[in-house]
Amino acid sequence: MITSNLKAIMEEKGITLKRMVEDTGLAEMTLIRARREQITQCQLCTLEIMAKYLGCKTKDLYDEE
Repeated sequence: MITSNLKAIMEEKGITLKRMVEDTGLAEMTLIRARREQITQCQLCTLEIMAKYLGCKTKDLYDEE
């Protein structure tokens, strides 16, 4: 199972969903799904955009159990 750290990282950095959507150009539903506790799939290019925007590594966005 893959769990998302995206919501926690965004909160830690004070970044809102609306701001991230506007700044990255990613679809709001993509980010909403990525912020859920459990993730079933996400494209690598999407992970790269999120990580670059948040100033972290893609592997920081998710934990694998």
